[in-house]
Amino acid sequence: MSSSTVPSTSPAPRTRRPAGEVVLGVDTHRDVHVAAVLSASGVVLATDEFPATAAGYRDLLKRVKKWGTVRRAGVEGTGSYGASLSRYLLAQGVDVFDVNRMDRADRRRRGKSDPLDAQNAARAVLSGRARARAKSGDGPVQIARMYKLTKVSAVKARTQAINQLKAVLVTADPVLREELAGLGNAELFRTCAQFTDARGHEDAGAESVVQATRITLGLLAQRIGRLSEEIRNVEARLTPARGRARPAAARRGGDRPGHGRRSADHGGGQPGTPG
Repeated sequence: MSSSTVPSTSPAPRTRRPAGEVVLGVDTHRDVHVAAVLSASGVVLATDEFPATAAGYRDLLKRVKKWGTVRRAGVEGTGSYGASLSRYLLAQGVDVFDVNRMDRADRRRRGKSDPLDAQNAARAVLSGRARARAKSGDGPVQIARMYKLTKVSAVKARTQAINQLKAVLVTADPVLREELAGLGNAELFRTCAQFTDARGHEDAGAESVVQATRITLGLLAQRIGRLSEEIRNVEARLTPARGRARPAAARRGGDRPGHGRRSADHGGGQPGTPG
């Protein structure tokens, strides 16, 4: 990690002396992060960039330790670009604090500077402004969160498919509507799923609106069936994961993966969907 000071012109080599405790600050991006090392008194000791890879994380910590003992780090975006780095630092015994990015108006006024952002991240830790500790993201709470994310997206997609199927029925041919009238959702979807090939009754080369409507209903019903199966599969994984996550969340004083469970699991209000 390069020093922020101007190199000495003296030919005699200088031995770097550990500065006691140092604080790390990191400005995170998708592929490359920028790090700054500050002394406990706020002096900038070094700034450098490193790849957002496992090898890059190891090399960063190795170089930072040459400046002193690192117990604290301020990282921007611990829930996004800085998530993997945060997990690594936490596993190495470094307390990681989530640092908010600089106000956009302030950034425009002062200009974008990754090294300065990294230094500010470290200063936020030194001053105590950064108080939110980064989550480890590698335990039962994170596992439950991943399954919940998958289920929520599948529920939303299924609800959309159901609404589309119902909308197609509204404008369908009266004979087709009467054929499907009175069916509950589960039976309706099973019946429509058979409408995958309505050919054979029309003149060769001529596709009627009724035929296209039946095929559309069949494709939508099949999509609903696949999503329902996906939801059942992920729910089978999510239920035990929630059970393991609750004690862990309680020990951390919150961050319950089941919080808001009803709104998430029943998001979009699927009208009587099966499964």
